[in-house]
Amino acid sequence: MTIVKGGRTNFGEPIGIIMLDTVFPRIPGDVGNASTFPFPVRYRVVEGASIRRVVQEADPGLLEPFIDAARSLEREGVRAISTSCGFLAIFHREMKRAVHVPLITSSLQQVPMACSMIREDQKVAVITARAASLTERHFQGVGIENIPLVVEGLDEAEEFNATIGANRPEGDMDRIREEVVAAALRVVKKHPEVGALVMECTNLPPYSRAVQDAVKLPVFDIVTLIRYTYSLVVSREYRGIM
Repeated sequence: MTIVKGGRTNFGEPIGIIMLDTVFPRIPGDVGNASTFPFPVRYRVVEGASIRRVVQEADPGLLEPFIDAARSLEREGVRAISTSCGFLAIFHREMKRAVHVPLITSSLQQVPMACSMIREDQKVAVITARAASLTERHFQGVGIENIPLVVEGLDEAEEFNATIGANRPEGDMDRIREEVVAAALRVVKKHPEVGALVMECTNLPPYSRAVQDAVKLPVFDIVTLIRYTYSLVVSREYRGIM
């Protein structure tokens, strides 16, 4: 006999994702496109959490709404929670204390893993939406302040900023791909010691393959982290031939 417990309405959504309040296109590969994942996800939008308030302002007034969203997803049965903006690393410690399931606030949490995989004379490069806004406080939030990094931003990427940065409801994704690849090529040219790349921005995974094809290095992003976390909270049952 198998006893199964209920207690809520919906089941089978192991990963919860807290979304910023945006309207720009989210193509497959973006954290906000559910078809990105080979498993069901559950979304929760934090109303009023604009890109400006999160990225440029690091508005402390958003902490409680994000905590409320995380707690709500936990009550609804998700087994792990992610956010949709790497700049929320600044709130990581406070948010993880507020829930009882694993929490991802930023793909920057993969920096220690990336660093451990490459040679000691190599460095991890971070590709960020806005280098001018990525501070020591973000690194401290996820415990990577003592790891030597190189940072390359998309601060001057025209289409990326006109579409995603300005929260415009349409944009040229091919141009954005070119801008992201150009940023990756710049950073490895300026820093030939780079041995791996971490995409801070959760809107960059659609271009990770193009970046990898261009620089021939391991590429970490929010999707690789969410998929890995899923494998930790939904263990696979192995069947095969002996």
